[in-house]
Amino acid sequence: MKLWDKGTGPDAKTDRFTVGHDRELDLVLAVYDIRASRAHARMLGEIGLLTAAETRDLVRELDLLEREAEAGRFTIEPEFEDMHSKIEYLLTEKLGDAGKKIHTARSRNDQVLVALQLYLKAELEGLQGRVKALFDLLMDQAEAHKGVLLPGYTHLQIAMPSSFGLWFSAYAESLIDDMYMLQAACRVADQNPLGSAAGYGSSFPIDRDFTTRELGFSALKVNVVAAQMGRGKVERATATALSAVAATLGKLAMDVCLYMSQNFGFISFPDRLTTGSSIMPHKKNPDIFELIRGKCNLLQGVPGQLALLTTNLPSGYHRDLQLTKEVLLPAVESLKACLEMAMESLREAQVRGDILDDPKYDYLFSVDALNQLVNDGVPFRDAYRQMAASIADGSYKPLKSASHTHQGSLGNLCLDRIREKMEEALRAT
Repeated sequence: MKLWDKGTGPDAKTDRFTVGHDRELDLVLAVYDIRASRAHARMLGEIGLLTAAETRDLVRELDLLEREAEAGRFTIEPEFEDMHSKIEYLLTEKLGDAGKKIHTARSRNDQVLVALQLYLKAELEGLQGRVKALFDLLMDQAEAHKGVLLPGYTHLQIAMPSSFGLWFSAYAESLIDDMYMLQAACRVADQNPLGSAAGYGSSFPIDRDFTTRELGFSALKVNVVAAQMGRGKVERATATALSAVAATLGKLAMDVCLYMSQNFGFISFPDRLTTGSSIMPHKKNPDIFELIRGKCNLLQGVPGQLALLTTNLPSGYHRDLQLTKEVLLPAVESLKACLEMAMESLREAQVRGDILDDPKYDYLFSVDALNQLVNDGVPFRDAYRQMAASIADGSYKPLKSASHTHQGSLGNLCLDRIREKMEEALRAT
């Protein structure tokens, strides 16, 4: 069954090519299409295009279908082009003419738009919860290990003293920036496009404010052409937010891979969170974090993929837009999996407490020794040259007693302020 069927149709090869992966992907979106159909049916009843009995019957059947979809029992067989045709078929089979009326005053275009935006809104809100959970874990680890020193690096060269408290909370605070991006994308998705039909509205006296309230959108996408032009734009906004989280997570994963190596040996994990080698019995490989790093690198390419797919399309619907689902829906699932495994692993991270006892890290304290000379009255440039000379002639002595006291530094992490920043971000949602 095809919603556009006029009695003739494409051959099997054309059908396979044009449908693509829609049936598989629509199984994810079906519950949202059903909810939108229910809101649409109620609106049609409100304006008199459906009788009270027809409205009641459609809502009842759509409630049943929603439960089937939520339980994973909704299917789309090969004879159906997509979720829309299967849902309409089931309604017509059960209710006859009332089922045939469900498509009144809408198009498959705004059906896809509203289902996709309801899905993205739900997923973006869910991702905010996952990011907040990772933030809380990182902050707890920062608190637990704030006194454990760690070498800091620039250019992968030993630089200045850091700590696990500083390292964990740095990634936690970076997630606040990512939360802003997720919220921005959610704001774009949280606009009701239903009623825009094929992108030019309808001659029926529909009430789009009614469906906006029914579906829980915070705003109506008012202009019907603008609503259609949102296809591709909302996906790109979401992809940008996903890539922001992925960038933070990927960098964290790279640090973990480095810190787990024997050359560093700063951090370790229980055996169940590592893998081995087929011939080297000593290996404990950071496969989880290598895969997080790789998956997050791919996720950072998703905005570019969508930009290439949608750039320079004129207004109105084009079949190219169907392909956005193939890029975006798997990306959402990939990021969720990465966040889940990062949480699972970092919860059991084991940090080493004596890292800086190794004399190779003595140069970490050269800046502190230099600063002490400045405190003693030596001009900074002279103190710099004096310290460089002592390093060159071997007379340098590390000043391991120096304290860092300014906000956000080694000795003053201001973890409460970072937590408050996240709470402010959440309150602004």
